[in-house]
Amino acid sequence: MKTHDIKHHLSNKLLMAYSAGQLEEGFALAIATHISMCDQCRAELESLDAMGGAIIENLEPNEIGSDAFLKTLALIDQTPEQAPERPKQKSLPEPLADYVGCDLDDIDWRPIGMGVKQKILVNSEKVSARLLYIPAGTAVPEHSHKGRELTLVLKGAFKDEFDYFGPGDVEFADGHTHHTPVASDDEDCICLAVTDAPLKFNKLIHKIAQPFLKI
Repeated sequence: MKTHDIKHHLSNKLLMAYSAGQLEEGFALAIATHISMCDQCRAELESLDAMGGAIIENLEPNEIGSDAFLKTLALIDQTPEQAPERPKQKSLPEPLADYVGCDLDDIDWRPIGMGVKQKILVNSEKVSARLLYIPAGTAVPEHSHKGRELTLVLKGAFKDEFDYFGPGDVEFADGHTHHTPVASDDEDCICLAVTDAPLKFNKLIHKIAQPFLKI
């Protein structure tokens, strides 16, 4: 997948939590996908993984709990592996393509209004993750957040009151973020959006529809 010059990266806090296996499934999926697209964050994650390995090696035997071996195996399972080359170019990054099980052209999108469509990937009590398709020039309704939201651009671009986000860029929003994302005029925008709480829409019509749209 083609990416532009990625300017918006993951924080060290998120990378450390991912390296330690402390993130919920949806956030872990978004971070694994960004890492597959971003050389800088991938290198930082490798450094964190190496640092964690060195700490384990230097621990005294009595400092390691009885379940440490199982926890270490769990971390290894979550560490991105070098994926084998595929004969066909995929329009989704490798971790996400494997998770979804199909390519962009085969996704079963669900319309949610104004041409915007979604595909829910994770919908647990703690975290929701979805693919969003936003037509070129279309604005997502103005909203703020009850919790955290991590948005990763996969294709196209969007802008809001804070900046411009292209392929590979991530935007992290929380309760202090109030914005109206708008897809760029020249191309439809496809994003992976992960939240740990419902959005806070301003208009009544969007609030009424929210439970049915699961956003």
